[in-house]
Amino acid sequence: MTDSLPAPFTAQDYAGRMHRAARQAAVGGLSGLLVTPGPDMLWMCGYRPRVVGERLTLLVVTADSEPYLLVPTPERADAAAAPGAGAVRITEWQDGQDPYAAAAGLLRAHGRYGVSDGTPAVHLLGLQAALPLSSYLPLSTALPLLRAVKDERELARLAAAGAAADAAYGDLLRVRFAGRREREVAADLARLLREHGHDRVDLTVVGSGPHGADPHHTAGDRRIEDGDTVVLGFGGLKDDYASHTVRTVHVGEPTAEERAVHEAVRAARRAAFEAVKPGVACQEIDRAARAVITDAGYGAYGTRRTGHGVGLTAHEPPYLAEGEQSPLAAGMCFAVQPGILLPGRFGVRVGDVVVCAEDGGRRLSTAPHEPAVVT
Repeated sequence: MTDSLPAPFTAQDYAGRMHRAARQAAVGGLSGLLVTPGPDMLWMCGYRPRVVGERLTLLVVTADSEPYLLVPTPERADAAAAPGAGAVRITEWQDGQDPYAAAAGLLRAHGRYGVSDGTPAVHLLGLQAALPLSSYLPLSTALPLLRAVKDERELARLAAAGAAADAAYGDLLRVRFAGRREREVAADLARLLREHGHDRVDLTVVGSGPHGADPHHTAGDRRIEDGDTVVLGFGGLKDDYASHTVRTVHVGEPTAEERAVHEAVRAARRAAFEAVKPGVACQEIDRAARAVITDAGYGAYGTRRTGHGVGLTAHEPPYLAEGEQSPLAAGMCFAVQPGILLPGRFGVRVGDVVVCAEDGGRRLSTAPHEPAVVT
């Protein structure tokens, strides 16, 4: 498959993100942010170490100083080649030195810092030993929506990932389902996602028959039968940004009940989508979908939440669930994927990645929602 490469992020883009992060941290009463390798570091400065291990690599972002990227000496050249390197000051520590003492020199002794959720305990404990009067909060608690609003280049990558997932789904509908095991169809789905440009495949759910009613099912050894309803959840990373699509197909013509359930889920997805607007609380999107499912008589069988954020990862804030009162903002992206799960029988789920625009929701995939019939 050939497609145009997305416009690259620039040092100015990364500088703007770190400035925004530092400002939000200060407003939240934090001395700064301590970012370790993973999606937060990739988003803030574009650096992704080739090897992530026991050596400390740390991005320090504060409102009163330029950003510092502390790396072990062997990583210096790689860090300098990162697209955001021009927006940070790179400093290093050598084997035999105490990396936490080196980090402490960049921090306040009494500081209160937000820390990447994936920070290894050995590094956090090392920082605490070096700065015993400091304190730390996970970024998901301190600044849960830090990466939630996407810029135009990010939206372009998310749209491209969605289009690639659409193409994979279109090809999958021509694959035989009946008589094959779920994991065999999942392998086809993974292959098709890669053929259509995904660099990494993270999700290949194939839930046939009663498995489709299990929200935690992935793919197993059950042999798919004629007459089965099959829930498909699929996605991964393309150019570092995630796709996340859910569809439900039928092996042969669906029954009247299966069609009714599918139509109720489609209507719930449509109601949730139409509720998307800047300023609307996240829980209201969930409520819009849940009201339709309840009116259809399946209120006890709806999925526990309607969706979740999608960006550099496939599951991140904001969450579309009861109790989530944060307002949507233009540029936020999330999966809208309601479902009805009938235990021991079958399930139906339908969902897309949606971006909140100034005038409402916009889908980032175009695959049809109708109950596709497969063989």
